[in-house]
Amino acid sequence: MIIRFTARLAFCCATAVAAGALGLLPASTAQAEPTPRPASADASPLHRPGTHVGPLNGAPDLPEDVSALSWLVADAGTGDVLAAHDAHRRLPPASTIKTLFALTALPHLADAPPHLVTEEELEGVGEGSSLVGIAPGRTYTLDDLWRGVFLSSGNDAVRVLAEMNGGWEATAEQMQAKARALGAFDTNVVSPDGYDEPGQVSSAFDLAVFGRAGLTDRQFASYASTVDAPFPGGTRDDGSPTWTYGIRNTNRLLTGADGVERYPGIIGVKNGYTSHAGNTLVAAARRDGRTLVVTVMNPQSGGGHAVYEEARSLLDWGFDAAGRVEPVGSLEPPAVQKAPSAVQKAPPAGPGPVTRAAVPPARAAAVSEEAGTGIAYAWMGAFVGASVVSAALILRLRRRHRPKAGS
Repeated sequence: MIIRFTARLAFCCATAVAAGALGLLPASTAQAEPTPRPASADASPLHRPGTHVGPLNGAPDLPEDVSALSWLVADAGTGDVLAAHDAHRRLPPASTIKTLFALTALPHLADAPPHLVTEEELEGVGEGSSLVGIAPGRTYTLDDLWRGVFLSSGNDAVRVLAEMNGGWEATAEQMQAKARALGAFDTNVVSPDGYDEPGQVSSAFDLAVFGRAGLTDRQFASYASTVDAPFPGGTRDDGSPTWTYGIRNTNRLLTGADGVERYPGIIGVKNGYTSHAGNTLVAAARRDGRTLVVTVMNPQSGGGHAVYEEARSLLDWGFDAAGRVEPVGSLEPPAVQKAPSAVQKAPPAGPGPVTRAAVPPARAAAVSEEAGTGIAYAWMGAFVGASVVSAALILRLRRRHRPKAGS
């Protein structure tokens, strides 16, 4: 009896040590997959595929000319989703992800002084990117840089602003945290400028959330609705231009350019295009004191202007359907918010510009990961060592008290 009890005790000790060691592993080691969205977010019927609408008596029919892979129309004031098609389908967002970039970086850089651009800040601009024409060695004001983002969809402007915000990787982490805080769980940020990268996705639902949130920010709304502006071609040390050239918003629903009729009451927001994403658009318009936000992702017919005409049809339908449809969902964040562990590592949002620490943010993140890995290996070593000691104790006890033959 003593032999069995001691062996079991030793085995239990080894198990307890193992369990304790595994329980104390860092979250990044114990959990490789991101935390799933809250159950309250999954409860929406919008998570089911297909088209969703709740017509009441006299409700207009949905437009038949919408070919987009995913779309959504919502009331920006209440957050009510009036209708949607595959709203949570994860697709590449192209430059519409710049809405999330602006939501994230605008508050951090509110008081930033004019910035002298370096060659290093522009090195990562992807081949074929849309550019506003930023040049190293020139000093730009914050307004210039943000107009470069919203009007020209300039990836060069995004690169510079991201560096001012703490770095490319740190900004992507902050954007991911901002998305989760807004209840947008379909978005995965890899490249803050929307350049095609493996794994970079968003959804019609999430982009509508970002567009709606942007409309509540005075600066965001101002930049998003600007049709054209002068941009410095040469600058002095204080950022004042020595000469300028004109830039024009690439959102044709806002400008009425290239044969696309300007939409009445249009506020703007953001369009995008890449060969992988196709045409994407977040658009908002106001009529009779009511504001609607629409997202259209990758129309499958109608050519390059289809994204604008399909958004037009959805806006027309949304204004006509006022009071005659039941909401099928909401853009409001779910009641239960549980952010993924990756979000917890993101830098906290705060007023004023982000100052650079002695250790660059990207390196700091790498150091943190290395430290976590070291702790994990240390606990794994403790587990293995305890198991070996316990096994040796069991064998020793069994040999000492082994019954003799014939007894």
